[in-house]
Amino acid sequence: MYIVIENLLKWSFHFLCGLVFCLFISCSESKSPKNVLFIIADDLNDNLGVYDHYLVKTPNIDRLAERGMLFSKAYCNFPLCGPSRASMMTGLYPDQTGHHELRDYIRDHVPDVVTMSQAFMNAGYEATRVGKIYHYDNPRGIGTTGHDDSLSWNRRFYPRGVDKELEDQIFSLSPGRFGATLSWLATEEGGEQHTDGLVATRAIQLLTEYKENQTPFFLGVGFYKPHTPYVAPKEYFEMYDQSDIVVPSVPEDYFSTIPEPAVKYLTRWEVQNNLSASVKRSAIHAYYATISFLDAQVGRVVDALDSLGLSENTIIVFTSDHGYHMGEHDYFQKLTLFENSGRIPLIICDPEIKNGGSQTDSFVEMIDFYPTLCELAQVTPPGYLAGESLVPILKDPNDEVRESILTQVYTDYTVRNKQYRFSRWGKGGPGLEELYDLNIDPQEMVNLANDQGYSEIISEMSLLLDQRIEQAGRPPADLEVLPSE
Repeated sequence: MYIVIENLLKWSFHFLCGLVFCLFISCSESKSPKNVLFIIADDLNDNLGVYDHYLVKTPNIDRLAERGMLFSKAYCNFPLCGPSRASMMTGLYPDQTGHHELRDYIRDHVPDVVTMSQAFMNAGYEATRVGKIYHYDNPRGIGTTGHDDSLSWNRRFYPRGVDKELEDQIFSLSPGRFGATLSWLATEEGGEQHTDGLVATRAIQLLTEYKENQTPFFLGVGFYKPHTPYVAPKEYFEMYDQSDIVVPSVPEDYFSTIPEPAVKYLTRWEVQNNLSASVKRSAIHAYYATISFLDAQVGRVVDALDSLGLSENTIIVFTSDHGYHMGEHDYFQKLTLFENSGRIPLIICDPEIKNGGSQTDSFVEMIDFYPTLCELAQVTPPGYLAGESLVPILKDPNDEVRESILTQVYTDYTVRNKQYRFSRWGKGGPGLEELYDLNIDPQEMVNLANDQGYSEIISEMSLLLDQRIEQAGRPPADLEVLPSE
């Protein structure tokens, strides 16, 4: 009997030890750092299937939204690649850092700033970027370091694909120019030979390496499309029939209804003024084709994440650096104060937050990405960030962290709340302001700034804009900001 009891005690001891060990392993696994896969497109507006676009096909991005939250009112802080990406990576407004120019380097303004990826590096992550995260001259800078920040990364990769080698075949409204003018090409070469195909391939290689080495990672995957030139394999052009494309139009007297500075921005690319309907349709067709090509590359990267078993512990972000006009307001570019230029696509997936397929109308600014990812991954951010964490919204799509959105183009500003957008050019006043009632005019085509019936609303929105500009210009605490030259 004593032998039986002794054996039972031994069995119980071994069982309890095994149970404790399993619990220890389980707790250790649950506390392993969350990885970040940060995917950003270039010049992508919300012409995506998941945003109910009437024609564009983006099955992979749509599928990504099914596993996380789709933000319908996310905005950049400055609709130009350089300042926008700098504000995203620093969590600070452009007026706080002084980064307003396309080709600025962020540390020329805030030399000691801790960038988003750098905060993860400081927490023991490997931070790697593939492609365009900070500004690049696109396509001229493809294959170079661009206007990158070396302190933000452990490793950097900058592929150069066949699209860069085919520039002599590209149609352009301004022969010899590609980055700032309408230009396009349908290629015979396959997608994996293009720069964005190579970006995806390198990202997949890195994910495989991270899996093998069990390395916590912050992987920035920066695609160069759909930025001009709109170059993609012809199979993506063949996905669309030009007869199905709707070309936006404006009234003949439209430019007389908005401030002169706004007109100057909309007409600053002379070669793109007074385009024929045929050229507009061809440009839109090429833009849509390039978006579908981008979508395929996003799908390749996310599928690899899944197949490697990394998605269960990886936060995924998909976004763009700013919006883009594709004929709206008779314009094909960014850098305006309109909704088309400021609004960005945004999907955030966190494996611990069960919100798959949800959507929110809550306001988001690009500076909010940094504190959000830090909170989700339990990484300590700098104390001077101007952004707000979006975690409350990720847990409840009806929650809000902002009541308004501020966007600027140099020294011109716009603010929007749930119903109105108010824009001020320079110091404002008669002829230098715009007001739109987004409930009845979501396309922002009827300027109400001179309508006396809205004088009270204009006063309220002007005061709100003053408050937001003051807030966005406050010097960040404990961070040196060098004067702009």
